[in-house]
Amino acid sequence: MLNLFIGLLAGLFGGLVGIGGGVVMIPLMVGVQKLTQHQAHGTSLVALVFTGLSGAATYFLNGSLDFVAGLLLAATASITARFGARSAHALPEWQLKRAFGGFLLLVALLLIVKPYLAGLAHPATGGLKVLVLLGTGVFTGFVSGMMGVGGGTVMVPAMVLLAGFGQHTAQGTSLLAMVPAGAAGAYTHWRLGNVVFRVVPLLIPGILLGTYLGGTLANRLPDGTLRIVFALLLVWTGVRNLRARAKQAASS
Repeated sequence: MLNLFIGLLAGLFGGLVGIGGGVVMIPLMVGVQKLTQHQAHGTSLVALVFTGLSGAATYFLNGSLDFVAGLLLAATASITARFGARSAHALPEWQLKRAFGGFLLLVALLLIVKPYLAGLAHPATGGLKVLVLLGTGVFTGFVSGMMGVGGGTVMVPAMVLLAGFGQHTAQGTSLLAMVPAGAAGAYTHWRLGNVVFRVVPLLIPGILLGTYLGGTLANRLPDGTLRIVFALLLVWTGVRNLRARAKQAASS
């Protein structure tokens, strides 16, 4: 039942703010289920494939999904996710947490100041927009495979700030793109021995229910509220990772 609850929380957060829920699952699997950091990353990616499927379907029913953008993001993310998974397997845990914690804080800052950048930014269009999406997929896939997350932390800000997508459409599209990218990363982690399948069966139903509830709620909230919720979640996760890094570095 504990895994069911972890999946429910992960799905709820994932559907609400357009991320895979790995930022919820990974700390709980490490702290409560006593999985290693690498096992939590690999197992999280397996579960996040189902988060993406369920979440994308919910956003599609609410008219907040761009299939073409999702395919462009997934085209490159599916390739680099495998390299990210191998990098995670090779690097010490505290180094991964330090880099990702700082990255999350930067993304949160960009989202918070987004309204003040509206007059300065000119979202990409046409061929440049395609290149932005493909480039975002490259970075997203690597981060997804390395950190065991769906990649919404990268895709959503890039689509909103650089490509002119609304917050709802960006979140729905990121959930769609994470399905093939997450599958590629999960397969690589499995080959490296970083997937614990015994915790997956109860994670999946919790994720499916939580993602449906979160996605439905997200489409009833205003754009600004979603953006702030997303930023606050990133700040919390980033600070947590930075603190974990400091403790580990001090004890090493």
